[in-house]
Amino acid sequence: MIATHVLASSAGTNYTLVGVMLAIFVPIFAALAAILVGYFRLQGHRADAVAMASYRKLAEEAVANQGELRDQLGKLTEHVSAVEQLMRDVG
Repeated sequence: MIATHVLASSAGTNYTLVGVMLAIFVPIFAALAAILVGYFRLQGHRADAVAMASYRKLAEEAVANQGELRDQLGKLTEHVSAVEQLMRDVG
């Protein structure tokens, strides 16, 4: 009878041990998963920030170029006005 009891208890599942192991490992793995998700989101935001910085630099350069073009257009307008005045004086 003792041998039968030993065989029966060794074939069964120890739910207390399984519960303790799950209580320990499930939160650890959940925390690791949350850390990994947060890390990769942070890397994505960093990449977006770098891209936005380059777009901001490009926009600043475009504004500076527009200012230069506006100045050149003003000079060209003055020259065209001078040529028009010369043609009126001659014609």
